[in-house]
Amino acid sequence: MSPAFQPGIQFEWRCTLPERATVPQLYHDTPFCLDMPDVLATMVSFQHLAPTPPGMTLHVKGEVIEVDGRRVRFKVEAWDDVERVCEGFHERFVIDPQRFNDKLARKLDRAGSPV
Repeated sequence: MSPAFQPGIQFEWRCTLPERATVPQLYHDTPFCLDMPDVLATMVSFQHLAPTPPGMTLHVKGEVIEVDGRRVRFKVEAWDDVERVCEGFHERFVIDPQRFNDKLARKLDRAGSPV
């Protein structure tokens, strides 16, 4: 372990979430994501296995492994042009977009945000 990292060390930081970093903006041109129902990620657990240099193509494969009501769990793997680079699990919930947007609006009102 690096001498800079020791159990008990804590950290904290803040950032303002730009719209370009929201899921609809990140994946607006990905056909699979456009075809999915309105869903919201609730858990991501990926193991990074190898680096992928800029310019290489990623091939991502997913499989639904569990459906429990509105919760959907996926097994996901990714390869670049040479090797497998990532594996793990991803969980999403099917949402009601109107209800979700109403919650966002109420939160913005509570925060007094001009967004």
